[in-house]
Amino acid sequence: MRKLIIASASAVALMGAAACTDSAAEKEADARADAIEAEANVEATRLENAADQAATDAERDALNDRADAVQESAERRADAVEDAARNNPNTVPPAQ
Repeated sequence: MRKLIIASASAVALMGAAACTDSAAEKEADARADAIEAEANVEATRLENAADQAATDAERDALNDRADAVQESAERRADAVEDAARNNPNTVPPAQ
């Protein structure tokens, strides 16, 4: 839970710093990207908590690997949404 709060606070701080120069499409894309990352953080935290309760080292490692994969995938998807808005500021792609 603490990781989720820290990640959310960091995302809000970064969004606030960048908001001064963003177009409306970029702002919406940033919000969508933040939502993608926040959802992934919740899922990754759930997996990490399950890993903490795992009965075996192999199960713990597998759950932690899945948590890492969830976050990496979300980062790629969020970056794609933001990049698309920067490359074409008049449209915002749907969140994937």
